[in-house]
Amino acid sequence: MTERRCRRCLLEEYDQEAYLRTLKEHIESTPPRERTPEAEYRRRLAACKDCGYLEAGTCLACGCYVELRAASRRGRCPYKKWK
Repeated sequence: MTERRCRRCLLEEYDQEAYLRTLKEHIESTPPRERTPEAEYRRRLAACKDCGYLEAGTCLACGCYVELRAASRRGRCPYKKWK
């Protein structure tokens, strides 16, 4: 049986450990050729942390989970703070 992912939870209802585990599993399962190099990934996350649109791991400008977008070579910032 496949575990259901919560798509409409309030933050107070969300299991943070499960979220982090799922996030890491998704990033690690991404083929290396599609993944952002580690140094670039960290640079992207640092730019997001300095941005006023970051809220609880989500970009309020576009609605993405910033760690997932930053981990993808194809990921882009909607405000061009990183490519």
